[in-house]
Amino acid sequence: MKKKKLLLLGGLRYLLPVIEAAHKQGYYVITCDYLPDNIAHKYSDEYCNVSIVDKDAVLALARKLQINGIMSFAVDPGVITAAYVQEQMGLPAFGPYESVCILQNKDRFRDFLAQNGFNVPKAKSFASVEEAFSRSLELSWPVIVKPTDAAGSKGVTRVDYHEDLKQALEYAFEYSISGRVIVEEFIEKEGCSSDTDSFSIDGKLKFVSFSAQRFDDNAANPYTPAAYSWPSTFTLEQETELTSELQRLLKLLGMNTSIYNIETRIGQNGKPYIMEVSPRGGGNRLAEMLRYATGVDLITACVRAAVGDDPGIVEQRPYVGHWAELVLHADYGGKFVNLEIADDYQSHVVETDLWVSKGDEVRAFVGANDAIGTLVLRFDSDEELNIALSKQREWLKVRVE
Repeated sequence: MKKKKLLLLGGLRYLLPVIEAAHKQGYYVITCDYLPDNIAHKYSDEYCNVSIVDKDAVLALARKLQINGIMSFAVDPGVITAAYVQEQMGLPAFGPYESVCILQNKDRFRDFLAQNGFNVPKAKSFASVEEAFSRSLELSWPVIVKPTDAAGSKGVTRVDYHEDLKQALEYAFEYSISGRVIVEEFIEKEGCSSDTDSFSIDGKLKFVSFSAQRFDDNAANPYTPAAYSWPSTFTLEQETELTSELQRLLKLLGMNTSIYNIETRIGQNGKPYIMEVSPRGGGNRLAEMLRYATGVDLITACVRAAVGDDPGIVEQRPYVGHWAELVLHADYGGKFVNLEIADDYQSHVVETDLWVSKGDEVRAFVGANDAIGTLVLRFDSDEELNIALSKQREWLKVRVE
């Protein structure tokens, strides 16, 4: 029997569990991007050197390879391309191509939310720094400035004063693929914001999760997520309202069967906000963390769905324990020396995934691509978890020289 072919866009290490899951299902895995040294290509069955943002080039490749499915797991720039190929070839799809384009473009997404009665921060988008300064922002400070089409906190800056806006805009434009930047009011959050994965089958949410997304105030970029924990800091009522609004959004967009990376927050005004929804698995091993915490295997489900197979049972399950994932990073650039974990915390460490060796060059933590590994922790109570995270710099050291 001929193996089904799955085309994965990108080559980041976050694809490794996806490739493993696909191989366990008996699929033939092809990875594709313009960086042949990316780690995932060493584990796929075949590698093709094609830019994942070139939709027509990827479509031509997909037709030549006669693939059965395509995904862009944890690789934001490839999501629109994957949806385009799905639609052009009649492959199993996340949802309509136009809907995916709305989700993947921050200014279009904000407009869609506003037009359909969702809570949404006020925002304006611009094609140049000059345009931004020629138009009235009509936003209260602080604001957040970011590319409309980049992920991993690249190009993102909080701006508190007008005199700092130009530099933030220039920085955001450096990372924008389409050449557009969005400036939006900064929603001061209540508790922690959430960034985690969920799953729908035929447009109906079957598994929804909320996390506590945490940041390192001492990092080179304090707006790059530095840790995640489950359960979230939201109340049950807040999670219920957000789930209802997410389901309404997916129905309006006509979405199908897919994993989603979803960012939400509760404002200090008490309102729930849907900040980002992308039909892909999140980076930072979020789906793997959910498998640890609940036993629900979203990775295998999305791999099977991508090639048209039944995703299997995807259902809501409670968290077993209190879980945290720390994104290991350096405060400044240099040569990595070692990772030190105090003896008192060794019993809480479930997994250490270190991506660098002694002597390797590491960079200051500006974006998600500057991470040097992850640490998976389990605790018996929320109190234990919060104490550990609040004292993280006392028991966890990333040594750099």
